[in-house]
Amino acid sequence: MSAEQAESGAKGDDWALSADSRRPLPDVIADKLSDQISTEYSVGDRLPTEPELATRMGVARSSLRTALQRLQIKGIVEVKRGLGWYVLSTNTSPAEEPLAGLDVRRYRAADLLEMRIALETTAASMAALRADQGELDEIAKLNAKHREVSHSDKHELLRTDEAFHGAIVRASRNEMFEHSYQSLEPQLRDFRWNGYANRELHNRSVAEHDQIVWFIRRHDQAGARAAMTTHLLGLYNDLGADADATLDTYAGAGGDDDEPEWHRGT
Repeated sequence: MSAEQAESGAKGDDWALSADSRRPLPDVIADKLSDQISTEYSVGDRLPTEPELATRMGVARSSLRTALQRLQIKGIVEVKRGLGWYVLSTNTSPAEEPLAGLDVRRYRAADLLEMRIALETTAASMAALRADQGELDEIAKLNAKHREVSHSDKHELLRTDEAFHGAIVRASRNEMFEHSYQSLEPQLRDFRWNGYANRELHNRSVAEHDQIVWFIRRHDQAGARAAMTTHLLGLYNDLGADADATLDTYAGAGGDDDEPEWHRGT
């Protein structure tokens, strides 16, 4: 392998996918990536950029990113912020994954969102308790990046939104939370994609992110939990009749004893 190949990521041109309508597209992409990594790459090599991979495979970047994150969960690739995706292991044979036995693809969107609410609200609370100054600065920086994205650039909105939430989960310093988040997030990507419909929704999301950051930076655990609940409720409420529960949240508006509360659906 030449230095030029390693730098450009131009290794092997056989990125065409095998048609298989019986399987989800991200699964097909993940298998192709695994094949290429096991035969063409070494540990530490940088993969082609997401736009380049998406073009070579003829797929949308959202489906490609879902596949890459599945390989990340398996420990095959890692993402280095601002640099791209790198090979972490060339052993792509099936192995036991984090949360073995839990196939999140078999659950309803409502189940996944309720799990995400439970996980991220607790993670936000733990981040308010545990995050050091560097982690707080990183969360604020990622929040600013998301705010600056044009409401019309859905790919970048999704990327920066996921980066922001992922930083909060990491700042909880609970590896189980992080593995669970990495398993859930790709399954909700298509559903969340529809949430970037207009400028008003983007502005609301930015304002809610600001409130989450405000509470975390002040080490207010209850406030961070309530603010994250308020933020995630937008997605959950979009489920309508598919969700059989409702969730009220106060985001600190009603006093120190107020906590988000579930109610039986009607």
